[in-house]
Amino acid sequence: MTRKAINLTILLMVLAMLAFGAWAYPRLPEQTPSHWNAQGEVDDTLPRLWAVLLIPLMTLGIGYLLVYIPAIDPLGKNVESFRRVYHGFIAGFCVYMAYIHVLTLLAGLGVAFNMTLMLLPAMGLLFIGIGSLLEHARPNWFIGIRTPWTLSSEAVWVETHRVGAWVFRAAGVLCVLAAFLPPIISIWVILAALLGAALGTVVYSYFVYRRLNQKE
Repeated sequence: MTRKAINLTILLMVLAMLAFGAWAYPRLPEQTPSHWNAQGEVDDTLPRLWAVLLIPLMTLGIGYLLVYIPAIDPLGKNVESFRRVYHGFIAGFCVYMAYIHVLTLLAGLGVAFNMTLMLLPAMGLLFIGIGSLLEHARPNWFIGIRTPWTLSSEAVWVETHRVGAWVFRAAGVLCVLAAFLPPIISIWVILAALLGAALGTVVYSYFVYRRLNQKE
């Protein structure tokens, strides 16, 4: 996906979210559900105007930030080697945000569902997408598993991202499977998967660095 294509994708996704929000706005209560606990129960609300605007504005800002931040990266040339995959991930992120936006407004419209159960498969797919991005990522300062050890050695970067890609994919699969577990169990499975993927890859990069330096 080219830069022009991802820019257009972000814009169209945000406009579609705003269009759905404009349709839903007069039908929403003054205070619209905006946050859910682990059991999928509403525990916070927003004024309906913010319920309609917040996620589209976040998607617009984060989406374009992700597109253009490699331009200020001293290693930005390395991003060009996996830019199409990177742009594909950004498009997937926008779809994920649009999904959350639609669910939020549907809840405000009175549609009954368990938000946690609806989100888990989407979260899982997002983490699988992160795994695919990590598999292709090359050394840079903004995208990937950036630790002192991966940024100090290209060999450590490559090895850490090779393993990290599978770790994040596994975490994504666990998130999808957690949707079939009781809520009290699923939340612990999710936390273990996500923290394990995030912290585990950082620790792994340190041990790879040590192992490779001992060989020198």
